[in-house]
Amino acid sequence: MAKRTQTRFLARTIDGSKPSAMPGFVPPQLASLGSKPPAGDNWLHEIKYDGYRLQIHLDKGRVTIRTRTGLDWTKRFSAIAAAFDIPVDRAIFDGEVVAVKDGRTDFSELQAALATGRQEALTFNVFDLLFLEGFDLRDSPLSERKRILKELLEATGVSGPILYADHLVSDGPRLFAHACKLGFEGIISKKADAAYRSERSDAWIKVKCVQRAKFPVVAFVKDPTGVAALHLAKKVGLELIYIGKVGAGWSRTVSSRIRKQLETVVSSKSKLTKPIRAPNPTWVEPKFVVEKHEPELPDLPRHRLSARIIPRNLGTRSWDASAVRARPASATRPRVSTSQTSAR
Repeated sequence: MAKRTQTRFLARTIDGSKPSAMPGFVPPQLASLGSKPPAGDNWLHEIKYDGYRLQIHLDKGRVTIRTRTGLDWTKRFSAIAAAFDIPVDRAIFDGEVVAVKDGRTDFSELQAALATGRQEALTFNVFDLLFLEGFDLRDSPLSERKRILKELLEATGVSGPILYADHLVSDGPRLFAHACKLGFEGIISKKADAAYRSERSDAWIKVKCVQRAKFPVVAFVKDPTGVAALHLAKKVGLELIYIGKVGAGWSRTVSSRIRKQLETVVSSKSKLTKPIRAPNPTWVEPKFVVEKHEPELPDLPRHRLSARIIPRNLGTRSWDASAVRARPASATRPRVSTSQTSAR
């Protein structure tokens, strides 16, 4: 039996599959944020990747790669498109492209790879199958879609940058603890019997690993009574590298207190290893830090985070600075559309 005939037979055997013309772009299913992995045997738990969500369409030899908003990025991921040279007439795959550094996905590495065209550093992790050989699979249970997806990838000999995103059944807490220990972003828990829906719902739940990181304050922007924003850096070896600016979300009292502390360490020049252009900064010695409770400072605008300002030279004294906004430095970070990042 030819492989194409086999794949069509696979699609027909899935509960809930429907004969259908191949749809165009399918808005992706998104995950709701949870505080812990759900319990029970009706959940599949996957590693949460730190990359770009992509949807891949195979249509009689033509491969199209679309972002989570439907933009055509086939040329940007031409190596991944070429790897889908498989004996399947029509199919739609859902997954995420990542770059791996030190054994885990790294969004900064992904950005760098795209900026330089180093596609050999990229892999595409496939975690769902929405359409196959004339059958719409979105009403089929996730466990069945993933079973057929795995069989399809094995039977058609996909290799290289295409990887099947495996999962654990029921033991979410163990996978979550392991993921956090290894430095991953977290996990995604999905209801095994759920259909695919183009919306954010509790059928997919993402749980993030919470870690603390400290970033030296290298400058501040004054407002009439306090600070309007803080410029942050990070230590990389012996270098002090600029990473971005956080806009104030503090009360006037806290803002005034922060300014008084920072004015005790004002510097005549920047302490950054590489200079930046910034409007009206007041440079300071890197004696104070922002402590934030996420694995990495976000690269994207309009990202909200919870942080504390901790004076290194004053022991345990600190004050709250919750709900500040993080903005990347345009001089040091490539601009990234928020619509293209992972939102699983």
